[in-house]
Amino acid sequence: MAAGLVISAPASGVGKTTLTLALARAWRNRGLNVQCFKSGPDYIDPAFHAAATGRASVNVDSWAMDRVSIAHLVGRGADADVVLAEGSMGLFDGVAARGVSGTGATADIAEMLGWPVVLVIDPSGQAQTAAAIAAGLRDYRPGVRLAGVVLNRVASPRHEDLVRRALNEVDIAVFGALPRHAEISLPKRHLGLVQAEEQAEIGKLIDEAARFIAEHVDLDAVLQSAAKWSPHPATNGLNVTPPGQRIALARDAAFSFVYPHMLEAWRAAGAEIVPFSPLADEAPDASANVCWLPGGYPELHAGRIAANARFRSGLRGFAETRPVHGECGGYMVLGAALTDADGVRHEMAGLLGLETSFAKRRMHLGYRLAELAAPMPGHEAGARLRGHEFHYSTILAQPDTPLAVVHDATGTVIAETGSRRGHATGTFFHLIAEDR
Repeated sequence: MAAGLVISAPASGVGKTTLTLALARAWRNRGLNVQCFKSGPDYIDPAFHAAATGRASVNVDSWAMDRVSIAHLVGRGADADVVLAEGSMGLFDGVAARGVSGTGATADIAEMLGWPVVLVIDPSGQAQTAAAIAAGLRDYRPGVRLAGVVLNRVASPRHEDLVRRALNEVDIAVFGALPRHAEISLPKRHLGLVQAEEQAEIGKLIDEAARFIAEHVDLDAVLQSAAKWSPHPATNGLNVTPPGQRIALARDAAFSFVYPHMLEAWRAAGAEIVPFSPLADEAPDASANVCWLPGGYPELHAGRIAANARFRSGLRGFAETRPVHGECGGYMVLGAALTDADGVRHEMAGLLGLETSFAKRRMHLGYRLAELAAPMPGHEAGARLRGHEFHYSTILAQPDTPLAVVHDATGTVIAETGSRRGHATGTFFHLIAEDR
């Protein structure tokens, strides 16, 4: 029987990912099997989880997924000793309007699974107030249980003592305190952490974090606070139709933002995935019957993509007879041009008329519900797709026929409709699930 915990915090940027990775590796070093999950729409953290545990991690999302889908995904932890779900943003942060099974908040997953929460608290610039924040989070929502806290970025022994005393007065366990000067952190860029596959020293970084955590956190106490858990068998899996039987999937540093559960669902449905690298000037496999370009960081590689004639001509030739779909960065590459942060315009594949610019940065962030006006690979017209959008590009032109009517989480219609032209389609949102 596995032990389940949720790692959360009052806000983003407090140290949830570092603590999750460090706990996972420290327990793995003790011989335990550790399974991680990511609550919410984050396509970067699961790769770090896999690096720490040696087991694939997937996202669970209460706004986009129903309880059956979440149970199916979490069931992979049945043979683990410890199961950790890393939260996103603050513990109760979600959207204003409820989605399929919740608002997307980490608290939804904690309550749904019955796992207690370990809070990462940063008491910088405060002392006893940290206890008031922890107590408020503990008492805010019935059904969400607090196991205890780990203090991060503690200024001094005296500071730690003040905070510990205050937490003790409100009966909240402190599992450990991490000194500020010795903080372990991972490199970041504008969409979050630098991807795990881009970091040659990722194993050493996680090992160092595990050593650091083991010195300052009571690993046994944290483990004992976990809930004993056995998954209920899911009656069926995810409601995901693969875009084709043999899928040419762009996969490299510029095209890596795809949810792991989507790829697994495609394979489980019998599809074969054939990766290719646009950055290595590779064309999609000629034997594939569909091509899929995920999001990523094309703006960091725009000059190289524009110069890779074999990739661009091969993609155009593929699209003459078979469907090609792009998500976010992949959508931008299917377009006419991309202007990078320095204002340099780079010609892209030209399968769609979309033009985007990173010289005029504007953040687009949030859940998306799209009703397809026309088919796209794997989905018929009228399908309701749930996804998430996160990018900093500005649309300069989006002249093609809209692919969908797209709403944000409040139901407001947005301008990022996606596009279709011939066999090419694209969306700014990353697909998470289709409504059943």
